Amino acid sequence: MTALPQPRLRLGTRRSPLAMAQAEEARARLCAAHGWDEGAVELVPVTASGDRIQDRPLAELGGKALWTKELDAWLDEGRIDIAVHSAKDVETVRPPLLSIGAVLPRADVRDVLIGAATIAALPQGARVGTSAPRRAAQLLHARPDLRVVGFRGNVATRLARLAAGEADATLLAAAGLERLGETGVGHPLAAEDWLPAPGQGCIAIECRAADTAVQALLAAIDHAPSRAALTAERALLAALGGSCHSPIAALTSGATLRCALFSPDGAERIEGEIALADDEAPARLAADLLARAPDAIADHFAGP
Repeated sequence: MTALPQPRLRLGTRRSPLAMAQAEEARARLCAAHGWDEGAVELVPVTASGDRIQDRPLAELGGKALWTKELDAWLDEGRIDIAVHSAKDVETVRPPLLSIGAVLPRADVRDVLIGAATIAALPQGARVGTSAPRRAAQLLHARPDLRVVGFRGNVATRLARLAAGEADATLLAAAGLERLGETGVGHPLAAEDWLPAPGQGCIAIECRAADTAVQALLAAIDHAPSRAALTAERALLAALGGSCHSPIAALTSGATLRCALFSPDGAERIEGEIALADDEAPARLAADLLARAPDAIADHFAGP
């Protein structure tokens, strides 16, 4: 009997080194799960708008859609079969024609501080480079004396800017550093004290919602605990009605979802947690947080 030809998937990815590393991981897992040669999954890089425009904060340019819109269009047009994303960079509301077909095992969720051993150890008035509203607000809440300076670009760019003296310290995701082989850089911050971004450490693979054949292939590498955690955190985001300007920190630990909301200047902070007893738990947590939020926080959230 003649062997059937191997399936071939076109995997879309951003061109940044981290995105390519994540795409390589997705390809390796797919090929291992299905017994394919590496050539069965073709990597198709695209330069995302967010990678082209580096001189302004993402929130001023259209938010997280700048990371996804080119790959969304290519999926819609049939130019690729699947797209790989850092889950924390994917907008909460996605086009109905797309669905998350797989979530890979979640990596280290922590932020890494580069430039000092702890937030407390930063010198008085130190400049910390970040363009993330969550990180900026958390920094200013912990240390109102710090100065936040805008930092955008890939990992290598931000490390180079730090080395050039544009800031005294910066923050990067541990998962991204690990995927790039930069495991000895900086000092991880305990997630219990310094909550990460919702979805941090998760790689999400999207496909067309109507493409059941591709969904079946992706199901073989879907990591159920990571998907459950990501689903809860994204449901919380949806219920909060936050935007790319809204400082939100959240983490699922086992069957508990914890969240902290900040005012952009870090002056105000509220926190809550809930047991994930049912699918509506994230929405209940969001309602509780918004009910307790002072105006300085509530003004940055629209609710469900």
